[in-house]
This record gives sequence, structure tokens and C-alpha cells, in this order.
Amino acid sequence: MSQLDSQNFEKTVISFLLRHQSILDLMSKYQETCGRANRAITKSVTTCGCIKIKAQKQPLPPNANIDDLKKLFSTHLEGTLCENCREIITGELGKNIFYLTALCHTLGISLQEILEEENSKVKTLGKFNMT
Repeated sequence: MSQLDSQNFEKTVISFLLRHQSILDLMSKYQETCGRANRAITKSVTTCGCIKIKAQKQPLPPNANIDDLKKLFSTHLEGTLCENCREIITGELGKNIFYLTALCHTLGISLQEILEEENSKVKTLGKFNMT
């Protein structure tokens, strides 16, 4: 299977963007899909149990340098997504990307441009990109 690039995805989204032309509709759908993705992840913990969240204060020794932090910090996740939860979360994140792409198009911003600019910033700032 060939890799799909962001420009082809943008063309696909634009061709199927019928109902939600208004920026207001797109903003609310984007926000809704963020919530649905968060809810799907939450249900993986609370309903399925395939993953667990074990959150605690991140260790930050006084003499730790920036290279140490990657090794010290945790995702707070235990376990792995089961196939069902993975499928649901992937679907919700896909809808989220669809509406993000639609917002970009409506605002006259290329998703590819955003990816390239962000990639450049991350590469330039490296480990100091703490956003």
C-alpha cells in the first residue's frame, strides 16, 4: 500500500466536504471530534481496561539535564490498546484530522504547509521545543 501524503488527503477532504462549509460548523465539528477522541481513550481505560493510567508527579532530579528528561519522564500509560479500542480511537482521530484539514482549507492554509513549518521548528529547536 502506498503512503498517502497530506496534499492528496486535502484533495479528498475538499471533494467530500459538502455539509459543513461554514467555518462555524467546521470549528464545532473539529471540537466535537477532539472530545470524541478523548472519550474513546477514556473508555479504553474505564470500560475495556486494556490500558491503565498510572499518573504521578514526574521525577525531576535537581541535577538532571535535558537529555536525562526523556529517560525520566513517563507517559503514565500501562498496557496496550486492544484491537477493538485501537480501531475506535483510530476512527475518532481520523475524523479529527478530517475536520482539521477542512478548517485549514477553509482558512486558505495548506495542511502540508503547517506540517512543514512545524517540522522545521521542531528540527530547529530540537530538545528545546517544549510546547
